[in-house]
Amino acid sequence: MPSLNPSRRRLLQGMASLPLAGLPLARAYASGSDWPTARPISIIVPSASGGAADFIARTFANHVPRTLPGATVVVDNRPGAAGILGTLATKSAAADGYTFMLTSNSTHAANVSLYRHLRYDPLKDFVQIGMFGRFSSVLLVRADAPFRSLSDLIAAARSQPGKLNYGYYSSSSQVPAELLRVLAKLDFQGASYKSVTQILTDLMGGQLDFVFIDTLSAAPALQNDPLRPIAVSSPQPLPTLAQVPAAQTVVPGLEVQGWFGLAAPAGTPAVAVEGMGRALQQAMADSAVQQAFSARGFENQWRSGPDLQRFIQDDIRRWAKWVDLAGIERL
Repeated sequence: MPSLNPSRRRLLQGMASLPLAGLPLARAYASGSDWPTARPISIIVPSASGGAADFIARTFANHVPRTLPGATVVVDNRPGAAGILGTLATKSAAADGYTFMLTSNSTHAANVSLYRHLRYDPLKDFVQIGMFGRFSSVLLVRADAPFRSLSDLIAAARSQPGKLNYGYYSSSSQVPAELLRVLAKLDFQGASYKSVTQILTDLMGGQLDFVFIDTLSAAPALQNDPLRPIAVSSPQPLPTLAQVPAAQTVVPGLEVQGWFGLAAPAGTPAVAVEGMGRALQQAMADSAVQQAFSARGFENQWRSGPDLQRFIQDDIRRWAKWVDLAGIERL
């Protein structure tokens, strides 16, 4: 076989080395070097549009491109089963940095105690990105209702055992009501709803006597609809509802607060986890975002991903205590 001239030998050697030279690039691409511009980032909201979670997610989505230029963020509402459907959709999504979810005390704490066979682990199946903050629930009745205070509602429930009813769609709307029932030794009925909009419609229509609604969802309703707030589930009155007393002043122990956070499927590349963490931290430091959240009674309280992981561990225990005290049977 004739020998190769030096130039041809160098050419063939260079060609033989091309696949090896391309491996680092391929690995970098697979690990997310194109993030976050390869395609839109999806934030799954495990509840219907128009509610508190939807408001938080859309406000954040609009702010993300300021931290991550070129990024496109879409909100994907996946309501159903107390947030379980959207949570499972996130768990099963590709861990490539393009799927996140808006988490809450319902999806990542209370559901552990409310459901016997939860098909996800809030701590092991997700990587926590960070916390937005905390919120309380407000007890609402119609403006023309005969009870003008929590004491009036308790008196009415005692005089009509089993007659009053309320609606709920999440742990933040069910657990405070059931704590009221147990702690005040009352007898009333609860009905499950798919969305806060349906609950408010039935409350205004007279099908429901009272409801506990998160402050973010209640804020616009109180501005435009004939509803009256008579108590809040926070330890003290809220700045946005300064004249509304804390429920625990009438019923000691009736104190419940929820929260919203951001998570991704376990195994999501560090570049995406860190990038969205920065975006969340900067959004919560933005004065316009702070004002938008605070106006709806939301307490801005950013936490890092690791800090949120520890918080969730404690919150699972908190909600287990509340669910047990309220006597709610696991589904």
